[in-house]
Amino acid sequence: MRSDESRVTVDVDGTAISGIYARPDKPVATLVLAHGAGAGMEHPFLGGLAHALNDDGVATLRFNFPYREAGKRFPDRPPAAVAAWRAVMEAAASRSEGEPLWAAGKSFGGRMASMAVAEGMPAAGLVYLGYPLHPPGKPEKLRDEHLYGLTLPMLFMQGTRDTFATPELLETVVARIGPTATIEWWDGGDHSFNRVGIKTSAEDIGASLAAPVSAFLRKNG
Repeated sequence: MRSDESRVTVDVDGTAISGIYARPDKPVATLVLAHGAGAGMEHPFLGGLAHALNDDGVATLRFNFPYREAGKRFPDRPPAAVAAWRAVMEAAASRSEGEPLWAAGKSFGGRMASMAVAEGMPAAGLVYLGYPLHPPGKPEKLRDEHLYGLTLPMLFMQGTRDTFATPELLETVVARIGPTATIEWWDGGDHSFNRVGIKTSAEDIGASLAAPVSAFLRKNG
């Protein structure tokens, strides 16, 4: 049975942002979910993932970054995004009963989560839903330096056709991070986890990622 969702408001340095919270009975963990640069918290991909996680005993809190809340298209700069992450994680912690509190995000949202953790934000671990390791076609411009100081469990969910992360480069980065980092490859998937020749809704794609994410949370909880 699907967990009831409730709307929440989180204050980020005087600016209110929205969130959607769902909590099943006795959750094994809470996963805070951030959207990518081009979509908000109500995108079907995040909704599908959150609902499937709720059905599997994981509480979720999806939220909008300030720029999205204001109706802007260009993403927040890292300081503003990191401040939002800190505030939402604190809001999630205030609603928990002591279960592990994880941070996850699609592309930009996941990268900003990792930067927040690198700057001291507490989290049980990180889940990246398509980590943007480099801009498409520019593998020399890596966004990896802050990752090597992180020692918490990290799961990289990544499509093998994702132009934001050349497989060989991501494998090298994860190997350099060490045994706390794991890659779960989505065979044939692009940056949105779509596969060529397979028509699947964004909601169903998100839901299909829930099982490996939940398994990683339980294994490292």
